[in-house]
Amino acid sequence: MSKTAPQRAGDERSAVGNPLDERGATEALHNSGRPSGGPQGRAPRRVRVLVGLSLALGLSLVLAQGLLAKALETIATERADRRAFVSLRALEDLVQRAGGSGESVRAVVSAWQQQLPAGSAVRVIAFSGIQLEASTFPEDKEARAAPRRLSREEKPLYDRGQRLRAAVETNREESTARKLEVETEALPNGGRLLSAPVEVDGSVVGMVELATPPLTAPLKPGTGSLLLWLLVPLALCAGASFVVRGQRVLVLVSVVALAVGVGGYASYSLGMLESQVRETQTLVAGQLRAMSERARAVMAERQLTAEPVLQPGNWDADAYRRPLGLVTPAGEVNEAAVSARAGELRSGASRALGGLGALALAVLLFIGMGGLARTVETVVENRTAYAYIAPAMVGMVVLVFFPFFYGITLSFTDSNLYNTGQSLADIWVGLRNYAEILGDFNIAKRAQDGSLVFNYLNFYYTLFFTVVWTVTNVTIGVTVGLVLALMLNVQGLALRPVYRVLLILPWAMPNYITALIWKGMFHQQFGVVNHLIRMFGGQGLAWYDTPVSSFFTVLATNGWLSFPFMMVVSLGALTSIPAELYEAARVDGASRWQQFTSITLPALKPALVPAIILSVVWTFNQFNVIFLVTEGEPSNSTEILITQAYKYAFQRYRYGYAAAYSTVIFGILLLYSVVQNRMSRATEAA
Repeated sequence: MSKTAPQRAGDERSAVGNPLDERGATEALHNSGRPSGGPQGRAPRRVRVLVGLSLALGLSLVLAQGLLAKALETIATERADRRAFVSLRALEDLVQRAGGSGESVRAVVSAWQQQLPAGSAVRVIAFSGIQLEASTFPEDKEARAAPRRLSREEKPLYDRGQRLRAAVETNREESTARKLEVETEALPNGGRLLSAPVEVDGSVVGMVELATPPLTAPLKPGTGSLLLWLLVPLALCAGASFVVRGQRVLVLVSVVALAVGVGGYASYSLGMLESQVRETQTLVAGQLRAMSERARAVMAERQLTAEPVLQPGNWDADAYRRPLGLVTPAGEVNEAAVSARAGELRSGASRALGGLGALALAVLLFIGMGGLARTVETVVENRTAYAYIAPAMVGMVVLVFFPFFYGITLSFTDSNLYNTGQSLADIWVGLRNYAEILGDFNIAKRAQDGSLVFNYLNFYYTLFFTVVWTVTNVTIGVTVGLVLALMLNVQGLALRPVYRVLLILPWAMPNYITALIWKGMFHQQFGVVNHLIRMFGGQGLAWYDTPVSSFFTVLATNGWLSFPFMMVVSLGALTSIPAELYEAARVDGASRWQQFTSITLPALKPALVPAIILSVVWTFNQFNVIFLVTEGEPSNSTEILITQAYKYAFQRYRYGYAAAYSTVIFGILLLYSVVQNRMSRATEAA
């Protein structure tokens, strides 16, 4: 039976399909994976937010617990060390009053040992005669009992005493506290060995050592507070999730719960730290009073000299034997100093806990807003591609990103050679390094004779010299390279391959070898440059004695190194220019200069501009030429920023300052690259 025209049209529409129906089906299929607004849709959101809150709160509280445990361990160690310092310094005072050697010293040590806790031991070394004057160490008994001469195996004891004597004399000569005057060493049993110098009439004549027993009861935070501030916010958020309907409101509730949990545990941590700090001062003050009373009793019993007057407050000191000032001379707690120290500790702990809170908030929002689910979906969908680039990503993180961000972090500290063992929190100075670098405008001043004297260590002088160095070198490199490329591009040039090889040789050789060769060429006595000058009747120059002549030596060296790169880039771009353009220009009567400005330069621009950008960055950071040829001489006048940063780090040992210097250099180059790219648009040329 044949169909009518309308029937056939309907069949065709059915076969092709209605576009609106297909779009609706596609949207329905796409939305089927999304939670709807009903009870079934709210359940995934509720679970996602609760999981995010659990992970964020758990992570932050566990890390905060670890930081608190480390801080309490530090406080316990400091408490034990300070009490041991008090005992050691008190014994040092008595040994000095006993003359540093002889029977009086042995009597003092014997009486003092009775006041020390079990497991402690004391010994006194006299430098005169290399003698062990007195000792209560277990190994110094019977045949090895004091007094006796130190054996060959005990040479480290004598060496330690000499180090302490050198430290005392150095600090006294320099009127500063640079070298430690009390050494602390960990013992295999978990105790500590403290060593301090013995001075008689202003001279170091010996050393006293105190071995302490292991720390028996380290301070540890309890888990009750951790569970309290973990479970209560979770329970509150879980209850609210059954009432709140909107996802954003639920996330906001979870953020409030996170703030309650982290804030509550932070308050608990800060309170515990402050109480332990105050307890430490109380225990040290009690130890100081007890040692003071015992010292006076020993002085009276052994008829030791009473001059100078006993000053127990000086016994609570640091490793430079400087009084801490936390305990008064009478043995009472100095409330003002303790409050200031507790405030510093609270400030540092607050910064650390604030950082943990920010990290937890980021984790919560990432998971609660669905970022984790989308990330996992993307990784699973493109797992093969991610598997291929995973090794490169790991290498970039370990070799590039970690050192980069660690350097930036270090720039906010006062890290130097003498505090490398301290934590970042202890040496954190904020923006002080940047303020010193960028806020010092003392570039030059007038001398008494009216001449202008430059401060060659000033950042802005070094920046100016670096800019002049970069501009002149890039100009020379581009000009010479382009001229040579134009010469080599001449049709029919004989021996062109030979010329190319010879002109590329300066670039092919390692630049540090070239730099050392040029440094020798400018030598005042044996350099070939001065020999040529003398051949024509001139006088040899001391090239490295003035800033201008010294700058000329590095300019010549780097110009020799830089022109081959520009020559190769320009030559490659020249060969790609069609010869028909020049033929048409000549037919139109264009001169060579017009051909160069209208055809050659526009055609070279897409290749030259990126090359110039690279050359600027390389020259700005050209470490080898400056460091090897002039070494910044004379008087740091030819330093560029990168060599100045190097010297701050590895010659002046100001690591934090050098890191800030390097960060400023990175910022300058980043700003230059962004501006240059936007102005030229060369990198976007097809």
